[in-house]
Amino acid sequence: MPELLSPEEARVLGCLLEKEAATPEYYPLTLNALRNACNQSSSRNPVVSYDDGDVSRALASLREKTLIRIVYSQSNRAAKYRHVLDEVLGLDQQERAVMCLLLLRGPQTVGELRTRSDRLAPFDSLEAVEEVLTRLANREEPLVARLDRAPGQKEARNRQLLAQEAGPEAAPASAGRSERDDVAIDGSEWSSPRRRPPVDAAADLRDELEGLRAEISQLRSELEELRRQVGAE
Repeated sequence: MPELLSPEEARVLGCLLEKEAATPEYYPLTLNALRNACNQSSSRNPVVSYDDGDVSRALASLREKTLIRIVYSQSNRAAKYRHVLDEVLGLDQQERAVMCLLLLRGPQTVGELRTRSDRLAPFDSLEAVEEVLTRLANREEPLVARLDRAPGQKEARNRQLLAQEAGPEAAPASAGRSERDDVAIDGSEWSSPRRRPPVDAAADLRDELEGLRAEISQLRSELEELRRQVGAE
């Protein structure tokens, strides 16, 4: 596994994972599109304001760690970037989706991961998400860890181990603790949208809106890139 990533590297890598799955027609990404993806105000925690230099330095470092590649095209003067995390770590679509969400939004519960993964990979139930988390946690070099449940929280959350997390959430939960002990609603109830709590129904709509906003931002970035190329000619 590569050395621990910086917050900038984690954000860039998470954005490449997200756009590959959510908007494959615009992937790989130009520097401009990647900067816009990093600075989205939706589906990001924390929200950041990177400039081209921040993103370029993160890309250079990720390339040294063999986690990204540059894609050149004769029909497009701007270099584009794609991740190779699946090749380096052998991750399938569901595992990439979970890592993407944890890199972009920080520690999350099983329910949050399932609700937010609709545009990235299919999960039929909470158990399906748990199975992926278990696989990622049980690797020879674990990629995720379960955190101790904070006071007032009903469920424990899970964090990624590719990049450093600041604050008390960095400490994993004690061994032997089961996420199922913290889930108040069983998998069968979650599998029916009508039986989800109102907060999760609202989260579904909010995430769908956020996804549409992200796609619009991506389209604008591509249009700006095309205009610059036409003007240069």
